[in-house]
Amino acid sequence: APAEKVWQTMVLDYGAISNFSPYIYASGYENGSLKGEEGAERKCDLSADGKRWSHERIQNIDYKNMVMQNIIIAAAKMPLDIDNSQAFYRVKDNGNGTSTASYEFQFRTKPSFMGGLVKGSFQKSLEGTLIGLKHYVETGEKVTPSNGKYEEIQKEYAAFVASWANGRTATMR
Repeated sequence: APAEKVWQTMVLDYGAISNFSPYIYASGYENGSLKGEEGAERKCDLSADGKRWSHERIQNIDYKNMVMQNIIIAAAKMPLDIDNSQAFYRVKDNGNGTSTASYEFQFRTKPSFMGGLVKGSFQKSLEGTLIGLKHYVETGEKVTPSNGKYEEIQKEYAAFVASWANGRTATMR
């Protein structure tokens, strides 16, 4: 998919990440935010009962290079040191009508020994979200925790996931 379409979905539709993440039950804008721009805030429910959540804010956007810095400003039932955790969303235009999307999550945990325990689950979440993003951008079908779509498409994208060398990236066709 064209870089602009992927950027629109990942960043400019910031409050709608639950449309393509199989790990986010609900998401929406907070504190008067209406679109993905610097300072925009969203809340993501990470459990069906809404008891595990993150409240996030776009800290910085580089429109020219399609890079967005996202920070967590509050969280419930997550072992994160929110003062030392951030994510970078990137979209690279491949110049041939395709693009490559990536998430980089830099985090520290409280207590610190939890870092090794949660690293695998964070990687799994990023991989699942990129698979969901690719599917949603290319087909328009939502990938949510409750619709079963992720389980259906996961095998289809197994080779796609295996092609990732370093980091979490997804090429959108």
